[in-house]
Amino acid sequence: MIGVFDSGYGGLTIFRDIEKKLPQYSYIYLGDNARAPYGDLSQKLIYQYSQKAVDYLMAEGCQLIIFACNTASAMALRKLQQEYLPAKYPGKNVLGVIRPLVESVVELAQRSRVGVMATASTVKSEAYVNEFSHLDCSIEVFQESCPLLVPLIEASRENSPETNIILTEYIRPLKRVGLDTVVLGCTHYGFLQEAIEKSFGVNVRVLRSGQIIADKLADYLKRHPEYNHPVQNPTQTFLTTGDNKKFDQAAQKFLGRAINSLTIKLK
Repeated sequence: MIGVFDSGYGGLTIFRDIEKKLPQYSYIYLGDNARAPYGDLSQKLIYQYSQKAVDYLMAEGCQLIIFACNTASAMALRKLQQEYLPAKYPGKNVLGVIRPLVESVVELAQRSRVGVMATASTVKSEAYVNEFSHLDCSIEVFQESCPLLVPLIEASRENSPETNIILTEYIRPLKRVGLDTVVLGCTHYGFLQEAIEKSFGVNVRVLRSGQIIADKLADYLKRHPEYNHPVQNPTQTFLTTGDNKKFDQAAQKFLGRAINSLTIKLK
């Protein structure tokens, strides 16, 4: 069983491609919609919420969890991997989205000036800046905090006129610096992928995070047989800490099929 965790709807942009690439596994998707967005929360709260999600998913039988949330990946993942998992869940693992995305940029032929659109917490953590410096210090990284996008997406207003105006303002300073590549440092922004690509134009590559994470996960499972457990009749379970009817509507819009999620509480 593979768990996929996000602060809300954004991880569906990752889950869609994971499920398409790896349909032979069973999944539990957990969105902490009741406490979204995570982007403006303190590191302490983000860690606490992420830890509770890990506890829940592990209790449900997950051996491997994907943090389909850049903020949780930036603010909680390393401590969970280094301290919490070895003590409480030896032999199990949690993977994030930042490292795979940075690796994908480094692998590109043209990637000297990279823009990162992300939440305030992710930008403040400088997780992307640090990861790029470790893998290729020649790459210049330009970050832009986009705090209003997640609340708009969570409210299903990604196609509204005000969202287009706000998105234009966030993209404007990044266009000025002459980027060749853009990383969407928040999985929610996948709902705005086409609008962002159109705004930057054909000369700027906007990475498709879901496809990259799915490919990297497939490679990881090949290299780690302890987590590689395909099943004959895979299942998909969707959980939310918020309104499950609202969650189902958002999921159907993006996954292209009807689902029936359950509302749970993270204690």
